[in-house]
Amino acid sequence: MTTPHITRHKTIPVRVRHLLIGGDAPIVVQSMTNTDTADAASTIKQVAELYRAGSEVVRITVNNEEAARAVPEIREGLEKLNLSVPVVGDFHFNGHRLLADFPECAQALDKYRINPGNIGSGEKRDSQFATMIETAARYDKAVRIGVNWGSLDQSLVARMMDENANSDSPLEGPEIMHHIMVRSALENADRAVQLGLPKERIVLSCKMSGVQDLIAVYRQLSAKSDYALHLGLTEAGMGSKGIVASTAALSVLLQEGIGDTIRISLTPEPGGERSREVKVAQEILQSLELRSFMPQVIACPGCGRTTSTYFQQLAQDIEQHLRTRMPLWSSQYPGVEEMNVAVMGCVVNGPGESKHADIGISLPGNGERPAAPVYVDGEKKVTLKGDNIAAEFMQILDEYVQNRYAS
Repeated sequence: MTTPHITRHKTIPVRVRHLLIGGDAPIVVQSMTNTDTADAASTIKQVAELYRAGSEVVRITVNNEEAARAVPEIREGLEKLNLSVPVVGDFHFNGHRLLADFPECAQALDKYRINPGNIGSGEKRDSQFATMIETAARYDKAVRIGVNWGSLDQSLVARMMDENANSDSPLEGPEIMHHIMVRSALENADRAVQLGLPKERIVLSCKMSGVQDLIAVYRQLSAKSDYALHLGLTEAGMGSKGIVASTAALSVLLQEGIGDTIRISLTPEPGGERSREVKVAQEILQSLELRSFMPQVIACPGCGRTTSTYFQQLAQDIEQHLRTRMPLWSSQYPGVEEMNVAVMGCVVNGPGESKHADIGISLPGNGERPAAPVYVDGEKKVTLKGDNIAAEFMQILDEYVQNRYAS
């Protein structure tokens, strides 16, 4: 639910399979596989993992004939798993040929992602772009026209640079580049409409790798069009750097009501989960109170007062407990995703935070009496003692969910 302090910019809603992107629809979380699409089994497995983690749209690379041939098999495999996943085909350089030569691929996908800077140049570019758009129109597919900072249409860059040089008030370097990005997206969208693709089938993106650049470009793009917008900081990076940069950029735009669908382009750490980008996207939206995906665990950072290892372990265990339970709870207990659970480590803020949460526990800190009061809906319910505090609190938590959120 959109919070009172954020008014979404109205955009044209785009249907992608069973989902709506834009308009009054909730902001959609997307992700992308990093498997070899030609390996259908691995791609099906990862799409399923991303979807089950909460990715509402999943993009796959379609970069060669083997990948294009595998797309119908991937769709069939997902349907055998009873997963109605909207799947997007990511096309660069040869997308026009792959869509034309493999109509089964073109039909199996729910949306195409096209980068105008990677389609060719001159008349060749116009023809290849037209092929892709006309294919989308023929099969009633949505298209994301995605302009990227690292692969701009060089003919457009040269033309706008000349216009800027001859202007009475020429723009500075970064500013003219922002204008080029926006112009590219809008000109290509207009061209797609002229070729027969309805506006309600078009999503735009202008992805940058710099936080301030991304904010500036999307402010312009939102002001000049009513197309649905996909947000993402491209090449965000690995670990905390990628998370912080993406959060900084997208939070500003989302707070201003800009954006209809998001992806967090994290570089996975060695052995790390691809689905981490999904969790980060959900946490950004939930922190801004734009959507709720799962109960929030409120936990203090710990200090010299706390018996840090115990309350840290309990907070982690409860977080995992909630994630494990949510696939079942989300269908049985509507509204549970908005629940707040407090796990506090000492008496300084523990009782107060626990009272403000739906359910909370205040653990004893160093030198405190070995007792843990539990608060439910602002009232003390019980005080736990002994060696089974964690298990007993989990049981109280489960009973609370069953009693409060049962249909």
